[in-house]
Amino acid sequence: MKKFNFKKVLDGLTSSSAPPAKPETEITETLGSEHFQVSKTVRHGFPYQPTAMAYDPVQHILAIGCKSGSIRLFGRPGVDCHVMHDNDAAVLQLIFLVNEGALVSVCSDDSLHLWNLRQKRPAILHSLKYNRERITYCHLPFQSKWLYIGTERGNVHIANIESFVLSGYVINWNKAIELSQRTHPGPVVSLSDNPTDSTKLLIGFETGMIVQWDLKTKTAECRYACEQQTLHSLAWHHEGKQFMCSHSDGSLSVWNYRSPSKPAQVFQPHGHPAQKGSKPEACRPIMKVAWPTSRTGDPFIVFSDGLPYERSGRRPCITVMQGKSVTVLEMEYPVVNFLPVSSTPWPNDFQDPYAIIVLLENDLVVIDLTTPGYPCFQNPYPMDLHESPVTCCTYYADCPPEMIPAFYTVGSRQQKKTGFSDKNWPVKGGEWGTSTCSYPEIIITGHADGSLKFWDASAVTLQLLYKLRTSKIFEKQPLNQSTEYEEDPFAIVKIAMCCESRILCVAGTSGHVIVYRYNKVETTVDVPTLEIALVYEVDDLDSPDTDQIPPPMPPPSSSVGSAGSGGMPSPSPHHSTSSEGAEKVGSPLLKVKSGPQKMVPGYQVDLCAQLVTVEGEPPSQILCLAINSLYGLMAFGNMQGLAIVDIIQKTTLLNLGTPDLYGSADPYTRTQPRSPQRKKPPAGLGDLGEAQAVEQERCRSPTTERDESNGVCLSPTGTTRKKLADIKRNRNQPRPRMSKAHSTASMEGNGGDADSKDGSFSRSRSSSMSSLENVSAEGINCLSFTESYTRKTGPSKSRHRRPSKEQQHVTPAFFPTPTTYMVTPEHSEAFEHHKRKVHQTLSLDPVTSPCLWVGTTLGSVLVIVLNLPPQGDQRLTQPVIVSPSGTILRLKGAILAMSFLDCNGMTIPPLFAKWEDPKKKEENREAKDGQSMQRRGWQQLQHLHRQKAPSSPTTETISDRQFVVICSEKQAKVISLPSQTCAYKLNITETSFVCKADVVSIANSVCLACFLANGHIMTFSLPSLRPLLDSDFLPLADMRIAQTFSFSNCGQALYLCTPSEIQRITLAADTCESLQEMLCELFLPVDTPEGPKQSFFKGLFSSPSIVDKEELFGEAASGKASRSVAKHIPGTGGIEGVKAEAGSAMAEVQKARMALVERGEKLSELEERTEALKVGSEMYASSAHQVMEKYKNKKWYQL
Repeated sequence: MKKFNFKKVLDGLTSSSAPPAKPETEITETLGSEHFQVSKTVRHGFPYQPTAMAYDPVQHILAIGCKSGSIRLFGRPGVDCHVMHDNDAAVLQLIFLVNEGALVSVCSDDSLHLWNLRQKRPAILHSLKYNRERITYCHLPFQSKWLYIGTERGNVHIANIESFVLSGYVINWNKAIELSQRTHPGPVVSLSDNPTDSTKLLIGFETGMIVQWDLKTKTAECRYACEQQTLHSLAWHHEGKQFMCSHSDGSLSVWNYRSPSKPAQVFQPHGHPAQKGSKPEACRPIMKVAWPTSRTGDPFIVFSDGLPYERSGRRPCITVMQGKSVTVLEMEYPVVNFLPVSSTPWPNDFQDPYAIIVLLENDLVVIDLTTPGYPCFQNPYPMDLHESPVTCCTYYADCPPEMIPAFYTVGSRQQKKTGFSDKNWPVKGGEWGTSTCSYPEIIITGHADGSLKFWDASAVTLQLLYKLRTSKIFEKQPLNQSTEYEEDPFAIVKIAMCCESRILCVAGTSGHVIVYRYNKVETTVDVPTLEIALVYEVDDLDSPDTDQIPPPMPPPSSSVGSAGSGGMPSPSPHHSTSSEGAEKVGSPLLKVKSGPQKMVPGYQVDLCAQLVTVEGEPPSQILCLAINSLYGLMAFGNMQGLAIVDIIQKTTLLNLGTPDLYGSADPYTRTQPRSPQRKKPPAGLGDLGEAQAVEQERCRSPTTERDESNGVCLSPTGTTRKKLADIKRNRNQPRPRMSKAHSTASMEGNGGDADSKDGSFSRSRSSSMSSLENVSAEGINCLSFTESYTRKTGPSKSRHRRPSKEQQHVTPAFFPTPTTYMVTPEHSEAFEHHKRKVHQTLSLDPVTSPCLWVGTTLGSVLVIVLNLPPQGDQRLTQPVIVSPSGTILRLKGAILAMSFLDCNGMTIPPLFAKWEDPKKKEENREAKDGQSMQRRGWQQLQHLHRQKAPSSPTTETISDRQFVVICSEKQAKVISLPSQTCAYKLNITETSFVCKADVVSIANSVCLACFLANGHIMTFSLPSLRPLLDSDFLPLADMRIAQTFSFSNCGQALYLCTPSEIQRITLAADTCESLQEMLCELFLPVDTPEGPKQSFFKGLFSSPSIVDKEELFGEAASGKASRSVAKHIPGTGGIEGVKAEAGSAMAEVQKARMALVERGEKLSELEERTEALKVGSEMYASSAHQVMEKYKNKKWYQL
């Protein structure tokens, strides 16, 4: 039975009798669905797990295929293109149609694809899918339209490259081998035509059998048998009289093609010659060999590996032999493939190689063959992105334009690597796009070795600007390091930067946070450090319903835990402190170097805050990080609590466990830790009423060294290194081990808790508060400094258009100011000033003040008030007072993002202090003071602007002046301030959860952008939360995507798609429209170099006759191939796709025409029937008239 709600009836009567007045001003939302379109823009980095490579010597384009089915195409620096097959089959081989603007890819699913490179977004023209046989090797001769396809069964098929149709000409393995041979020769591993006679095809089988096939006579002309040696590759001499083979025993064999009986030469380049009666030295296989010739000297012999097995520890290598010179070039990673680079594409001409492109598993190396010593070219591509594994990314679009030159200036001074070739990069094809973005973009990547890289990401390029190593300030051997942190103790987990002031904060996996300031001059300073104990543990946790706001808790009158109204006892508060007999906190995991340290120009350390171990347990990983340059404050949180640090005075302002931030209004019923009996109840932030707090401030001793009850230090003269034993453990119960799995920033994908942060993406996560009985911790997941309203006012007249049905009034709990302050006599005047500010803040007057909004992993949002001294010298000497406001908001799931909007619906930017050159500070002191006054005046104007609200003639209540947008894993809410009413609410998802969310600017407006675990990207208008976009973009395959996904302004975003590649995307439709002009050109019209000229007599007596391949492989000569061998699939990106689309369009037009004809026929039939009915009616009328005329003059009795 439905419960009768009398209150709703009264509300209805009230609303009907007195309808609400329409707001005088409404927020006009300009964004619509037409402003959004999700599209991938460009991919940066090294191709992950490369498997194949090809090079066009005329267009100078390099193609690299990957195991995932993606292909990257590179030209001159800045020319980079990425394409992807429809499936994820690995790319086995790539073949360029030289100077034709086309590429053939061979995939592991036995399919071939022809790509059209003459368009900015390459697309597939044709596909050929084999059904019966597996493709092992393909070969396309220069300027030929017939592709040779070798299979695992040993057969060779021939396909027309223009139509991708198989020819009926097939070279079967049983016809290629000797009739007397009874064994199968194995798969085809190599195909190559004779450079001087294209009718001779050399077929290499895996078992070592080599056959020279005559295409005209369809017979095997010669057979070469390598004795019990597995064959890996073949290479012709340009004269076509000899070829070279590489084998599995590390040997090379040279054969005269007219002497098949035995090889002309067999040798092991790296093996010792065999002695009499002994076996040759065992060497590793030579996987590939190349035999390019030179006009000026002996030919080159280039091959990979082949070193003896006994020489353990040798790296993979490339060997270059020319005459008697043997050069072994060691590589850092295994060799995937290599290609000699020459200036001519003709195989029967001298190649004169000038470089070797070597594709490694994790790098791309190009060797200069024209310089003695064979140095490497310096790679201009951003392929060192994964030099150390990327652990986090931050994207700043539309940043201040002077940042890029500033970073480039200090980055160019860093020590450059020496020993590179001074020649130009040989891969120089393509052309840049015709347009670029109008705003600068910077990407910051954090790495596992503690380094940060700053990249210029403007337009569609990526260039390294500056590299910062955070590990330089620490000792080489970390102290007290647990096993969880042995691999990457310096790994970066969070990055926060103020672009205007250039202050950078970096959080590491060992619980350290480093604050950097940008400086263009070299300095030598001692690194200030702070040691903070931030560990909290509870035994049990019971949570209320999701959206239920805790009832208002009256301030306790005498003691902790006094009963509230209605006889309901207040929840027992929990604290970061413990009994006096608890063990002391330990030391940080990393030790900062002592003494002065030399700081090079760039980012220089200003402060290092470190979390310490507690009872030998490492600190939980940092989940969130925030910085405000104007306030001079930095805050960070983890699964245990929150810390606020004054980066100007180098002191810790707040250090509390998460439950202590609630005070007496804790919405959870937490079990009190069973620790020894306390002599007196500890005083936390939420234990005292406002009157008690003020009274204790008056009675506080001015000689107190520090706050012993809650860890809040307000002394600007306190020591820099503090060991704060704020939070102790329960000694009577076994303590669970805290490890890296407690952090959502870990690369393993585990959240802060097994239930609150599920690392598995195969099932949806329920963030309902009713399902958190097993949660044993609540962490800080989101932080935001701002200047906003911290207290709730009375009933308000909202300025938004129409609130939702749920007008959720958030009742503030009663929180006091901190209980213990250190107030020295010389700071009494400053303290009185701050006390007045505290009373002003705690009053109900709607005045904005600096504050910190804190979001937790269980969906709570708390507000902490920051009382700052005036700017100038007083800021250096007077303390900063931190006090809770009592505001608590609740959402489903962990809080991910918080942003603030003004009364016009635009984002309120955070206040900042503009960066100034330290050299000019003294010279421009007066100007600086004037700017400071102007800044303060600007702030006052902002305050007045925010406080000013139109008055209503029907009410005297105060209007709302701000909106706070809060997004969690499940919900999004827009809260009106200062009334703290829920203006709009949206349940984003029920079956999945939000991984990343942010309020971004796009098309001169703002929206809420969300990336969900099911791969959807969603955007919502603000403040109404109206859905604008829902695109099924990318499934969340692993934690890496969620870890590194980052939204930015102008609708830009990025994520780490592979461990070595960054994928950039855009949500803006206008960017997608201009993307075509921004992308690079891969094909440029270039004349093909002329072939080698031969003398008249040499051409007359030695050159073979030219044979038209169409006569050999055409349908007229060889017939059609069986349809069961392979299936032809037309592509969607070329003329075939256009024809297919045109055909489908014509079919639709024909259907419409047929329907129109049918309708016309039916209308004709209807017209005929209508005419017949008309004629019939006329005849009936005529007959009736005649009858009437006949009987009109007769009497009734005459009828």
